[in-house]
Amino acid sequence: MPTVNPEILLWARRTAGLTPEQAAKSLGLSDARGVSPTERLRQLEIGEAGPSRPLLLKMAKTYHRPLVVFYMSKPPRKGSRGQDFRTLPADYSATDDALIDALIRNLIARQSMIKALLEDEEDTKVLEFVGSARTRDGVSHLVRAIEKVVGIDYQAFYRQPSTDRAFALLRAKVEAIGVFVLLAGDLGSSHTKISLEIFRGFALSDNIVPFVVINDHDSHAAWSFTLLHELTHIWLGQTGISGSRADKGEEVFCNEVASEFLLPEGEVAALQVNKETPLEETEELITQFAKARNLSSSMVAYKLYRRGAIEASTWWALSEFFRERWLHGREERNAAAQEQEGGPSYYQVRRHRIGLNLIRLIDRMMANGTLTTSKAGRLLGVKPKNVRHLIDATR
Repeated sequence: MPTVNPEILLWARRTAGLTPEQAAKSLGLSDARGVSPTERLRQLEIGEAGPSRPLLLKMAKTYHRPLVVFYMSKPPRKGSRGQDFRTLPADYSATDDALIDALIRNLIARQSMIKALLEDEEDTKVLEFVGSARTRDGVSHLVRAIEKVVGIDYQAFYRQPSTDRAFALLRAKVEAIGVFVLLAGDLGSSHTKISLEIFRGFALSDNIVPFVVINDHDSHAAWSFTLLHELTHIWLGQTGISGSRADKGEEVFCNEVASEFLLPEGEVAALQVNKETPLEETEELITQFAKARNLSSSMVAYKLYRRGAIEASTWWALSEFFRERWLHGREERNAAAQEQEGGPSYYQVRRHRIGLNLIRLIDRMMANGTLTTSKAGRLLGVKPKNVRHLIDATR
């Protein structure tokens, strides 16, 4: 069996954002002959001892790395995330960084596999809208361009019976033009949940396989806004990660496009709110207005602020109020869901997160014999034995 470079063990733990104490506990190390778990890990990381195969498997899972990495001669170079459009909070940690890197590695690997498969097909389409715009074109120009290509406008969005149905319509239209829209806010378990402050959306720009990824721990009403925000990055030909705060030029521009798409100036003018309107009345008016149009209340408040109808201090107060209301409502919904029997199946949840575009592509490639069940499982994020069940559940 190949030997393991101890430098790899140290690098893997540090890039996972774990202290020696945290890692030793997560790996299940125990005292052995008077040597503490932390000291045992230190010995492994300086080469005084070698890890067993079972321990390496635990390390791969704990550090979010494929097993083969531990047999490399030296640590790999840090992968590119593209541009970082975020304004990060002061308490941003190494653990947050590690979770983001692991998620993006997974997404890039999926995109690369799909692109390689599609490039072998004779009728693969090059998507001309990817990278076709510049910020100097202006917000209105880009809104009209997206509406034309996607084939939907705000009125069709408003007519949907719920925010979930409105998002489903928008997502289906975006996937129909060749964009893969995924929902992902963790690495497959609750303890790897990524904060919205750290990651709200991600765009992987490519003229054959563009990806848009949305943190599904956000409110459902905000998913449509994030989808349009990241789709704007695709139109600009930008690969990068977005957070909750929009202080940078590109982020402000993408927010403007998304909010103008969902809430045009003429529509928001009907909302009778100004700087003299009491805060509680403003909250109520925005809530009613947003609900009737399948919109996020925070987005409506943002639009009012950007057009000068409310002060910055009011915007921040409204944002905090709507966020607290959503968090409280989420706790109530989770409690109610636990009391109810049934609910969506595992395959329904996976289908919703992955998106029909990717599932249908994999189904077609498996039928053509160009994709094995094993690789299909990697692309779908499920075990090979569950691939067929997942595909059949979409029919």
